[in-house]
Amino acid sequence: MKLSLPYAGIVLLIGPSNSGKTTFLANMMEKNQLKKSEVVSSDEYRVVVSDKEFIDWRDRPKDEADGLYDEYHLISKEAFVMMDAVIEARCRLNKLTVVDATHLHPDDRKRYSKLARKHSVPIVAVVFDIAQHVLVERDAQRDNPRGNRRIKQQYQVFKREKRFIKKEGYKDVYVISDGEEVELIRRAHPLQQDVGQGIDIIGDIHGCYDEMIVLLEKLGYEKNNEGLYTHPEGRKFVSIGDVMSRGPKSLKAMQFFYHHVQANLAYMIDSNHGWKIARWLDGRNVTLHHGDEKVAEEFEQYEEEHGSEKAAELKRELKQFLLKAPSHYVFTKNGVQTLICTHAGIKDEYIGKQSHEISDFCRYGDTDGVDEVGKPIRKDWFVHHQTSALIVWGHDPKPQPLIINQTINIDQGAVFGGSLTAFRYPEKTFLSVKAQHDYAQVEDNPLKKWDKERLNPPNIATFINGYSVLTEEAGDIHVESSVVKSAIDTVSHFTIPIEQLLYIPPTMSPTPKTSELPDYLEHPKEAVEYYRSHGVTTMVAQKKHMGSRAVLFLFKSKEAAKKHVGTETLGVVYTRTGRRFFDEETETKMVQQLNEDLHAHAYFDKYDTDYVLLDAEIMPWNLKAKELISNQYAHVAENALLDRTKIKEKIQATVHQHERLLEWLNEYEQKLENAQTFKEVFQHYCWDIQEISHIQIAPFHVLAHSNETFFNQSHMWHMDKNREFAQCSDLFVETDYKIIHDEASEAEVIQWWEDMTSEGHEGIVVKPQSFIVRSKGKLVQPAIKVRGRKYLHIIYGMDYLQEENLARLKARHTGKKQRLALNEFALGIEGIRRFVNGESIERVHECVLATLALESDKVDPRL
Repeated sequence: MKLSLPYAGIVLLIGPSNSGKTTFLANMMEKNQLKKSEVVSSDEYRVVVSDKEFIDWRDRPKDEADGLYDEYHLISKEAFVMMDAVIEARCRLNKLTVVDATHLHPDDRKRYSKLARKHSVPIVAVVFDIAQHVLVERDAQRDNPRGNRRIKQQYQVFKREKRFIKKEGYKDVYVISDGEEVELIRRAHPLQQDVGQGIDIIGDIHGCYDEMIVLLEKLGYEKNNEGLYTHPEGRKFVSIGDVMSRGPKSLKAMQFFYHHVQANLAYMIDSNHGWKIARWLDGRNVTLHHGDEKVAEEFEQYEEEHGSEKAAELKRELKQFLLKAPSHYVFTKNGVQTLICTHAGIKDEYIGKQSHEISDFCRYGDTDGVDEVGKPIRKDWFVHHQTSALIVWGHDPKPQPLIINQTINIDQGAVFGGSLTAFRYPEKTFLSVKAQHDYAQVEDNPLKKWDKERLNPPNIATFINGYSVLTEEAGDIHVESSVVKSAIDTVSHFTIPIEQLLYIPPTMSPTPKTSELPDYLEHPKEAVEYYRSHGVTTMVAQKKHMGSRAVLFLFKSKEAAKKHVGTETLGVVYTRTGRRFFDEETETKMVQQLNEDLHAHAYFDKYDTDYVLLDAEIMPWNLKAKELISNQYAHVAENALLDRTKIKEKIQATVHQHERLLEWLNEYEQKLENAQTFKEVFQHYCWDIQEISHIQIAPFHVLAHSNETFFNQSHMWHMDKNREFAQCSDLFVETDYKIIHDEASEAEVIQWWEDMTSEGHEGIVVKPQSFIVRSKGKLVQPAIKVRGRKYLHIIYGMDYLQEENLARLKARHTGKKQRLALNEFALGIEGIRRFVNGESIERVHECVLATLALESDKVDPRL
């Protein structure tokens, strides 16, 4: 007989002692059809827990026999506890486990059936039906015979239980008789496929057949002589389900995938509409609505054109095809599981497994009842995804691909007038085709509903008691209630409107280690060494402008702004705290001028974008720091110069009388020089502003356009964009930068930094070549500031370079600042991605609010 074992699950061997279970397993392992690790034996685990291979209580006095019998049961109990733990672990890992024990009693078998159901793996029974006399004869030949009485007792129990086994819900039951030849067949993983030359995953088609063909042709597929679409590179395409219903050509779409799957050119996954149509084709009592009724209409038309016999044949084919569609696919690359495709969602523990529960989850996602109109209330299953495998799904239409927590939703609502999207793997790129019409023509169009509700105000109750933001780059970032409340107050009273507040620039950390040079607190060498220690070999060193950090959100037109933020505006300029950078009149002039300049250079048309989002520095410093300069720097400088000059003069007047005052005089000459340096440094960054043309804007990051973000671009690319903007408008200025790629270029940058800072400039910012860098799975600092010796006088005090002061400052700790910088960096990227992907203001706002909240956490402001 042929005995077919599943890829994973539990195989329960059932039969009395001496029925040949262990011999059967030994033969299979000898033929390399089973691994030793796949077999779990009760006899072996009794030895593991007790060191005893056999306990024989026969021919012993009753008190001894009873004691040995009790010991045997205690050992068996512990052995099965350990066995079950191993079996359950293997079930969790989706492995095959063959359990070698008698399993004569129903409770023993039910325990494993329950375990299999718990972990969504199949359970198979292999029954060894051997005559009693054969069992007795074999027992007599054993080194440690069980005894006739015990064997006969087991056989009677087996004989009684045998008729119930097939009714206990096993996937398969195999019965092996004495002397029967057994051929063992190992099934392949039914859900696992190799990526091969690449795959193209297509979102919910819903009968949009014409758009699907256009998309496939754009992807490079060509129609062959048999009418099948093949790719010259051997790629295959995958439907994540719902190829039918709502749209105009469901029948053609289903036939298309039927023929391509049969030809091993494509894959198709089960889905909620597919499952309903399959049951309807099977003659079950199914109510067709939500567009499913259109499929029935197409079948009626097909029958009219081709006759009832062909229609019946097509229904049989498609019924079997849809019923056999898997709940999900697991794609591997070089034998490693890297990609999961499913329709509506999947839990991590379900991946690679099959059950009714898993199929339902994959068809409908995680739901929590229905709303007032009977639609399911969907829960965010993807927030619980924790593995590195990428999950691609659909079912829930979004205007743009929704990328969150290593999952991508590629249902862009083609049937509702949106787009049909393909995700290319392993390239990880998107390609979309705009739908020709809104075929569904329903009042509750999810794309329109999404667009209508996108700008709805956030629910403050969601945040006020603290919350977590799930970011693509840094995972969960938790924000405590103690800092959230002040951030909410800031947003409520002081910031620009939240629909325009989509990004708060992250703080920037200085070097983790201070300089080893005796007269320096900070030096470029430590920044370069930090990045090299994390595997970064190429860096960009940018001149650090001494101005005020600002975000420029500039629109192509007021109509474009209305579309994206719900307000007619040409743009806004705001600070790191979300407040307006300029007064309303100045901002209007500034934004108007920038709009005219960008249009004069056809910027918006050239890049086909409705807006541009810039991270920049605006000079001069006194634009935003007038009060700080007046009350702190200027006042301190004037008083210090006055006091130190007077003290110096008094010492000079008497130093000839007291030579011991000479040392004191030298000290005050140095202090006076420090005070003068202090004054010169802050004045260097201040100039008179009579009109907006005197203002300088240095954009160093182009964060986003209306159709894409630029976190995948290098910092050299961003500096090229900086130059492009400087050519577009006189308000924009170029930023000097140099590349570090070896020791010579490092030395050149250090010399550049020394020359620049000796003239009073602030310093440089060192960045890795890539915008986002990871080392050993963790984010690396996106930028490190290295400030000059002169500039640091206004940060750490005019006498900070005195030996005792510098020694104290070199013991500073930047750990908290670094963590803050990384968290804010991840939140900023997350918020922009969500905005560009068309997500709700609430989803964007939770990132912005989190950054503002983290900023209120106490960190040394001098860092």
